[in-house]
Amino acid sequence: KSYLGCALAKQACQHRFRAHYIRMPDLEEAWALAKDRPQGQNKFLKKYAAFSLLVIDEWLLDHPDETISRMLLELLERRYDTGSTVFCTQYPKKDWHQRLGSGVHADAVMDRIVHNTIWIDTGTHNMREHAAAAGSQ
Repeated sequence: KSYLGCALAKQACQHRFRAHYIRMPDLEEAWALAKDRPQGQNKFLKKYAAFSLLVIDEWLLDHPDETISRMLLELLERRYDTGSTVFCTQYPKKDWHQRLGSGVHADAVMDRIVHNTIWIDTGTHNMREHAAAAGSQ
């Protein structure tokens, strides 16, 4: 999933689209740092909303707290119908609502994701395992 997400972002950049790849833990850390700066949260949201393609890897690896859920809602609201967002995750979409906390914010975040979405199931193939096996031959 990570390999495919990186490849999509790189290809978008090569075609002159403004694209960005970020891991969810790094996005959360950037949000935490932005909160301590004047206008930091607004600048953060503007920055990540402006990408034509935003790839978020390790999506919902950890359960987001309420602060992160609010940030995700605002970010996805700003991106809705303006750019493409790729979510790379090991969790099936049926589990996302629960992993988002199952509350009002989870409803709102999912509402912005499920409409106008193309779902790609990559199966169980793991590029890290594939590369390790190829390297040991």
